[in-house]
Amino acid sequence: MKKTLVAALTSAMVIGAASTTFAAANPFSDVPMDHWAYDAVSQLAADGVIEGYGDTTFRGQQNITRYEMAQMIAKAMAKTNVSGADQALINKLAAEFADELNNLGVRVSNLEKHADKVKWSGKAEYTYMSIRDDGEKDNTDNLLFRLEPSAEVNDHWTVNARVDVNTDLAHDRDMNNNNEDGAKADFNRAYAEGNYGNFMVRLGKQELYTNEGEGQLGGLLFDDEFSGAAVTFGNELKATLLGGRFDGAKNGAYEFTDTASLQGINLQYEPNKLHIGAGYYHLNSYDFADKNNAFNTDYGYGDSDDANIWSVNAGYDFDGSSKLFGAYANNTEADDNDYSWQAEYDYKGADGMNKGTWGAWAGYRYLGANVSPFATQDEAQWNTKGWVIGTNYTLTKNVVATAKYFNGENITDGADAETLFGRVEFLF
Repeated sequence: MKKTLVAALTSAMVIGAASTTFAAANPFSDVPMDHWAYDAVSQLAADGVIEGYGDTTFRGQQNITRYEMAQMIAKAMAKTNVSGADQALINKLAAEFADELNNLGVRVSNLEKHADKVKWSGKAEYTYMSIRDDGEKDNTDNLLFRLEPSAEVNDHWTVNARVDVNTDLAHDRDMNNNNEDGAKADFNRAYAEGNYGNFMVRLGKQELYTNEGEGQLGGLLFDDEFSGAAVTFGNELKATLLGGRFDGAKNGAYEFTDTASLQGINLQYEPNKLHIGAGYYHLNSYDFADKNNAFNTDYGYGDSDDANIWSVNAGYDFDGSSKLFGAYANNTEADDNDYSWQAEYDYKGADGMNKGTWGAWAGYRYLGANVSPFATQDEAQWNTKGWVIGTNYTLTKNVVATAKYFNGENITDGADAETLFGRVEFLF
C-alpha cells in the first residue's frame, strides 16, 4: 500500500481521537517525545487503535498493507461516542476496506445502514385522464414531481415526509388562453415512525389507506392523509388503531369547512395465501348532516354529524402471480347510497426494478356516495358503479407505464360514466 504509516496516522488521528487530552504513556521506543506525532500516537495506542509491531517500535516511515489499515479501521469502528464528522470518515474508510474487514470477521452491514442517515426517493409522472359523464367530457393532463425523504433517528425511529408539486397542463390557462403558473406545492406528509418488530407507531401527518383497497383498484374507503397517531401490532393477525383529524379534501366529493375528527380500527389476518380482515371508522363533522350541507340532501345522508363506516375484506393469493379479492363497506348513519363494494382479479404486476415485467387486472367497483367520498378515483369516480380493466408495464428500469379503463354509470341517476386513464412514472 503506497502510504506510510505516518501518512495513515493523519486519518487515524481523526478516526480515533476520543479524548482532548494526551496523558497516555508512549509505548513506542522509536517515537520520541519531541516527535510531531507523539501526542497522537500515544493516545491512539492507549485507545487500542494502533499496536505497533510488538517489539516496542512503531515504524512510522514504513509502508503498511491494506490488511494493517483494516485492523486500525476495525478498532475505530468499535469506538463509542464518536462525533458525527469522525463517524462519517469511519464510514468512508470502512466502505473502501470492506473486503479486508470482512476477512477480519468485521461485519459492516450496520455501518452501511448508518452511513447515509437521510435517504431520498420519489418520482416524476405524467397522467392523462378523460372523464365522460353523461355525454360531457373533461380531459386533464397532470405533471407530478414528488420527493420523499426519510431520515434515520436511531435503530428504531425514522422521520419521513412527502412533498408533491402538481401542474395541471389542461386547466392552467387564463381566459386569453395564456399559460398561467399553475404549479401547486403540497407538503402532504410529515411523520415520525417507530418500528419495533411486531409493533409500529406513527405520529404526524401520514397516509390513510387501509386494506379495503388492496390491489390495483385502490382504496375503497380512504386514499388520503390524516393528522394524528396510528399504532400497528401483531404478526399474522395485525391490528391497527388510529385517531386524529381529517379534512378529506384531496380526493373526496365533500369539501369540509369543519375538519372531521377520525377514529378507526383495522384487523387483518394473513396466515399464508388467505387474507381476511375487518375495519371500523368513525368520523364527525358539521358538514356531514343534511341540515348543514345542502349538497348532502341530494344523496340522502341524514341528520347526523357522524359517519360510522364498517368494512370487511377477503383475498386469496393462488400462486404468487394470481390473486382474487373483494371488499364491502357500509355507513350506518346514511339514509341512502350507504354501501360500497368491489371485487378484483390481479395477474402479476410491473416491477419498476425489472424491465419487461407487467401485470393486468379486471374488477368491478361500486362507490356509494356516502361511503366512499375519499376513495381512489383514478378510474371509477365518486358515486359510480361499473367495470374496470387495467395493465402496467416496465418500459425500462424505473420507468413504468399504466393504462386503465372504466365503463359504468352514475348510481343515483343512471347516467353513463366512462374514464380513460394513462400514466408514465419515472421512479428514483
